[in-house]
Amino acid sequence: MSDPAPGTRSTRAGPGKVLVAVYGVFALAACARAGVQIATRYDEAPLAYLLSALAGAIYVVATITLARGTRTSRRVATVAILVELVGVLTVGLLSILDRAAFPRATVWSDFGSGYGFVPLVLPILGLWWLWATRPRPA
Repeated sequence: MSDPAPGTRSTRAGPGKVLVAVYGVFALAACARAGVQIATRYDEAPLAYLLSALAGAIYVVATITLARGTRTSRRVATVAILVELVGVLTVGLLSILDRAAFPRATVWSDFGSGYGFVPLVLPILGLWWLWATRPRPA
């Protein structure tokens, strides 16, 4: 693993370790859940299960890129976490406004209420951590 850019605090140090760990747990949980749902009950709620798989993939990307902490991985992490935030806000709102569109819950349904709202808070913390550890002019 290469070091972060000069003048940059590591995204994987201090509280970043906890953030990376939480993203890792969510990556594993979302991917495993979506995999089982897609393999066994896809016809019940294809949109919900595919959205859970997408969430899992985004969590995997965020985990890896936050753990790496290089200049390029920070950019990729920022994009992934922004997509995650837009996803949780959009799916959260739509799952409340149109229950019929989401007959089964996704990771992001009801703003992540099934996961203690961690899916709503996690991208906010991720973006804040990327900002707090951003490169600063020397």
